[in-house]
Order: sequence, then structure tokens, then C-alpha cells
Amino acid sequence: MAENSCTAALIAAADLPFDVFSKNCPSRGTLEDVTGRWGSLTLGALYEGSFRFNELRRRIDGVSEKMLSQTLHSLERDGLVHREAQPTNPPRVDYELTPLGQEVAERLLALIHFVQERMPTVLAAQQTYDVARGTL
Repeated sequence: MAENSCTAALIAAADLPFDVFSKNCPSRGTLEDVTGRWGSLTLGALYEGSFRFNELRRRIDGVSEKMLSQTLHSLERDGLVHREAQPTNPPRVDYELTPLGQEVAERLLALIHFVQERMPTVLAAQQTYDVARGTL
């Protein structure tokens, strides 16, 4: 019975327009997962290929085990990351992007590269701002 109501809710949701500016829209949560610090860095790193947990943690400098684990769970739930556990001893778990995750990561990386390229302008603006407010 619960499965039928979930299916009905999904079908009903598919017919509604999504509006990330509405506080009740489910797209807002996914946007937060994707654009949060660890979400965007995780997606960007996984765009390079499949990673094991500790490899990914080393690639994303500064992320804690707890935050990376939470981020991976959220991105997996959103359908952006695929987790594959190998039945080995010790267990091996690999993470990779799904096709949807690939699309999202491509768009994020375009923004990341844009920001990196414009950092001299950003740094100059920050300095001008700080000087004008006497904080430098």
C-alpha cells in the first residue's frame, strides 16, 4: 500500500512545475546538495573517474570523513552518484557519477573554471572593498 502511494506521489510530482525559489519545491534540496561546498567538489572530483572513499577524501582536500560520507549519501539519493560495493575482504566500495551526475558535473566544472579564471578580478574587487571599508 505504501509503495502505491509513493508511486502516485511521484507521478503527481512529475506533472507539477518545479520552482527552486519555492520553499516546498523538492528541487531546492537537490540544488543545495549539488551546490554546497562538498557536493560541488565531490561531483567535480568524480568527473575525473571512479574513486574509492579514501582516494576521494584525499582528492577533496579538507573534507572530513563524516561530511564526505553525508555528501555521498545525499548525491546517491539524488541519483547523481553510484555506489558499488565489492564483496571482497576487506570490502571495496567505489563511487562514480551516474549519467545525470555527469551532466551536472559538466555544468559545475564550467562554473568552477570560470571562477578560477576570474580570480584576479575577484581578488582586486575584494581588496577595493576592504580598503573602502577600512578593513585592510
